[in-house]
Amino acid sequence: MALVVLRAIFVMVSVGIAVLIFNSAWMSEAPQWVPWAVLAGMIALPLAVMGIDAAIRRKHLTTITAVYFGLLVGVLLTYISMLALSPVLPLNRSHPAWAWVPLILGCVLCYVCTSLLLQTRDDFRFLIPFVEFARDVRGLRPNVLDAAAIIDGRIADLAEAGVFESRFVVPSFVLDELQVAADSSDRQRRVRGRRGLDVLTRLRTNKTIEIDVVTPGDDADEDASPESRVVALAGRLGGRLITNDATVVKLAGVRAVPAINVNDVAVALKPSFVPGDALAVRLVKQGEEPDQGVGYLDDGTMVVVENGRDQIGRTVHVQVTSTLQTTAGRLVFARPETARL
Repeated sequence: MALVVLRAIFVMVSVGIAVLIFNSAWMSEAPQWVPWAVLAGMIALPLAVMGIDAAIRRKHLTTITAVYFGLLVGVLLTYISMLALSPVLPLNRSHPAWAWVPLILGCVLCYVCTSLLLQTRDDFRFLIPFVEFARDVRGLRPNVLDAAAIIDGRIADLAEAGVFESRFVVPSFVLDELQVAADSSDRQRRVRGRRGLDVLTRLRTNKTIEIDVVTPGDDADEDASPESRVVALAGRLGGRLITNDATVVKLAGVRAVPAINVNDVAVALKPSFVPGDALAVRLVKQGEEPDQGVGYLDDGTMVVVENGRDQIGRTVHVQVTSTLQTTAGRLVFARPETARL
């Protein structure tokens, strides 16, 4: 609704400018068709601008701020340059050339500043302080995915669980690599490629996950290996690389690019206990089954001991039989060591 109001105001302001032009002195001497042409032009102008605005659906704040600050710095440098050049230029201020020097100088400086900021917008954060503070607090560092992590598929489970708050970035050459693999005549490679595309579709359809396809810049080395290119892109974006290839992790370490190995995450999340482990736990209450006793470890993990009802209030030595991970926490099932046969 706010956008509709803004566009309506834009059209009314444009028509108001046309009215001001009608009332100008030179309009009384213009041919009769000129006022109609001015009115048509001032109505067509906002409509064309709004049409272009609606056609560009995905807009990047960094690009907009780069253009804005580039023009602002260019105008400021033009003003300062004219102040600096006025004592040394031989031209008189009344000379007609003075009307063109600021225009030419401003055009050049605005282009140079805007071009510089557009090419380095990923290296500098020239946003308002609150936005920059929010970026630091939320940790909105992009997560760059390589083909191995996408095909693995576990990244989708982690993303849906809410582990990552920042957006995911898929390099365009990784997407091309998956597409080529999906169309391969090799059955195993074709299955892997299609699995990777299915994982990307799963991430894309989830409304809570932001994922973008990024094309490397013109300075990217297209002859390098995909692993080197994805590491270079992660470093250029100031993000962290997500993979399950140990070699890529080492390569990222050499280039000082943060990297997360999905396999290391899986190892960190695996149960701390395996069947056969021995524990000492104090039973504090009865379990759901009549013969069960329940105790807790120091980290709060619940231990359910078979045939432990008679041992409630005592510390018993038990042997782990199985574990169960639930949304409420981890459960460890065990039985007294004396019950082993």
